[in-house]
Amino acid sequence: MIFDGFIKNLIYDPVSAFGILVFYFLLINLPISLIALFNKKFSSYVRFITITINIFIAIQLFSRWLISGHFPISNLYESLYFLVWGITFGQLLVEKEYQNSIIPAIAIPIELLTVAFACFVLPEDLKISSNLVPALRSSWLIMHVSVIMLSYAALIIGSLLSASVLFIDNSEPLQLRSSSTGVGGFKISTSYSINNIVGSINFSHSEELDTLSYRSILVGFVLLTLGLITGAIWANEAWGTWWSWDPKETWAFISWLFYAAYLHMRISRGWQGRRPALLATSGFFVVLICYIGVNFLGVGLHSYGWIFGILS
Repeated sequence: MIFDGFIKNLIYDPVSAFGILVFYFLLINLPISLIALFNKKFSSYVRFITITINIFIAIQLFSRWLISGHFPISNLYESLYFLVWGITFGQLLVEKEYQNSIIPAIAIPIELLTVAFACFVLPEDLKISSNLVPALRSSWLIMHVSVIMLSYAALIIGSLLSASVLFIDNSEPLQLRSSSTGVGGFKISTSYSINNIVGSINFSHSEELDTLSYRSILVGFVLLTLGLITGAIWANEAWGTWWSWDPKETWAFISWLFYAAYLHMRISRGWQGRRPALLATSGFFVVLICYIGVNFLGVGLHSYGWIFGILS
């Protein structure tokens, strides 16, 4: 009976059906990812379920696209699932670069909470697809909003990886030897001779995760920069002004400044130890305020279709 009801719902409302399905798959994947911290054999199961979740979200968003006739990122419900799709995709890319069970263990809880918020907290009128307001009937919708959401996903992954650096081997001092552009670089210091530098170098888990965090944040920062540029162009076309300093734009610029400061400290100032990881971890809350927090104000040009208001 339950299975028949699900099949019926899958036919008549595939967006909601796949949304609920993603929630339950994440709910199953969470304890398995925690078990994988102690038993590496379960890591393959976690990866398989994550790939399945990513595919389910892609099908869900594509179904919404076919039903609504516009790119499925125009309200909070759609953007939350697009964000989770970006995080799961980024998680898989990071795991391909460095297989460590801590990566899904820190990413899956965020994915689960995001989907749970979309499924059970958002009111029904914010889940349905509606006609776009005139300002959103533009090709810039895909170019701007998708880039911004992918930047959020990359920045969140980078911040979560930095958070893991704070807890792994936290009793040991952290001296970063990997370069800022990827594992394999080496910062020459007085404690290493030329003979020690030549040859293979084994990086610690903290160093590997820190490097991946840096690279994720760098990608997110580039995407955020592109998102701000495309947003300014779109705003000039839609409203006749490049920048209006409404809450969303202001916090997007604050987020950009925050991560610009982080990258500056890493590249120019040569920050070592856990200070850059602490700064990057706090960036998670900056992104959270920028993405969700300012929408509770219900003001500004970006307020429609989110917490206060529905696209009409």
